[in-house]
Amino acid sequence: MDRRDFVKTAGWGSAALLFNSGLGRGQANPSRPALPPIEVHGIRLRKPSKLGIPGLFPGRVVEVFHGDSIAGNRVCQPIVGRMLDEGMKELTGENSPAAAWQRFIEPHDVVGIKINSSGAPVCYSSPEIVREIIAALRSIGVPAHNIVVFDRYSYEIELGSYQALLPVGPRLVGIEYGAFDAARYDFDVYCDADFFGESETRSFLARVVSQEVTKIINIPTMKDHAASGVTGCLKNIGYGCFNNVARTHQAPYTYTDPFIGYLCSTEPLRSRAVLHIMDGMREVWHGGPITSNWEFIREAKTLFLGTDPVAVDTVELEAIEKRRREEGAISLWDNDPSTLTKSDAEFHRDCHKNLYFRQPGHIAAAGKLGLGVFDLKRIDHRQLRLA
Repeated sequence: MDRRDFVKTAGWGSAALLFNSGLGRGQANPSRPALPPIEVHGIRLRKPSKLGIPGLFPGRVVEVFHGDSIAGNRVCQPIVGRMLDEGMKELTGENSPAAAWQRFIEPHDVVGIKINSSGAPVCYSSPEIVREIIAALRSIGVPAHNIVVFDRYSYEIELGSYQALLPVGPRLVGIEYGAFDAARYDFDVYCDADFFGESETRSFLARVVSQEVTKIINIPTMKDHAASGVTGCLKNIGYGCFNNVARTHQAPYTYTDPFIGYLCSTEPLRSRAVLHIMDGMREVWHGGPITSNWEFIREAKTLFLGTDPVAVDTVELEAIEKRRREEGAISLWDNDPSTLTKSDAEFHRDCHKNLYFRQPGHIAAAGKLGLGVFDLKRIDHRQLRLA
C-alpha cells in the first residue's frame, strides 16, 4: 500500500439517493437542510481484503442466548465463553472454535478489538467478553503484544476499568485524551462534508486503524441512540474510529443517515473490519447511548455475531423496536415534532420524547453503499438457545 496513493470519491449523487432512506417508515425528517456533498478520501488498497465488510458471510447473523449469562448486572465469563464458541462455529460452519477464528485471523496479524466504552460503567462492552476474545486470539497463536483494545475516548475506557479488568500483555489505546486532541488521527484519511456551516468539515480516521492494526474485531453494544436510532456495529466503527463526528447533529436534525455508511466505507477501515460481535448482555431501549436509568435497560442475555454489520444492525434495530412497542414507547422512526424536547433530562426519563428526528435509516443507507444486507427477508438469522 502506497501512502501517496489515495482514492477520492464524491458522494453527492449517491448521497442524494440515500437521503431519508427510511421515508417509507416515517423518516421524512421534515425541514432538514439539504444534504451537502460528502467526499471520502481513503487509501487505495492494491488488493482489498475479501474479509472486509460485508465479509465472508453477507446477510448471516447468529444470535446466541443463555439465560444465566448475566444476572444482577454481573456477566458470567465461562458462560459467555461458551456462547462465543458456539456462535463462532455456527457463523463459520467449522467444527471447532479455533478453526472458526482461523477463518479471520492469522498469528502474524495485529488485531484491533474496537470496544464501546460509551455508557460505562452502566452499559458498555463487557470486559468478560473482551477477555474471552483475547483468550481465543492467543489460542490460535496471536502474540499478546499484537492485540490492541481501543476506543475513541480514554476517559471512557477508564470509567469502564478496562486497565484493571483486562489481562496483562495486550495494549489498551484511547485515541483521544482530551478536547480537540487530534494527535492520533491520520490527516490523509478522512470524510469531508459541510453539514451546518461548521469550521472544520473533515472527520479523520484514527492512526491505530490506518497504520497499526491489520484486522479489527468490532464489539458494539445493544443500545438505542438519540440521533442515529441505534448504536450498533456500523456506528461503533464509524463514529468510534473517526473524530469530529458530533458536528453531524444540530437539534433537531442529524445527518447520521447517510454519514455513518460513508465513514464505514472508507479504506482501510472497511477491509480491516472482519468480524462483529455485538454485546447484547444488556439492552438499552431508550435513553442511549449514555444512560443510567435502569428503567430503560434490560438484561437481554444475548450475543450477535456476523461479518455483515448491516445485517447485525438490522436485527438489533428490530429487537429494540419490538421492546419499545412492548413498553409502550414511541417508535424509533417517529418524526412527529410534538415528540421533541430540548431537555436531555426529560429525554432520559420519558420514552415518548426525542432530542432529534432519529435516523435508523442509516442502516439501510449503508446497505445501499454495498456494506451489507438490510432486507430482513434476505437475512439468514440463526438463533441458538443454550442451557
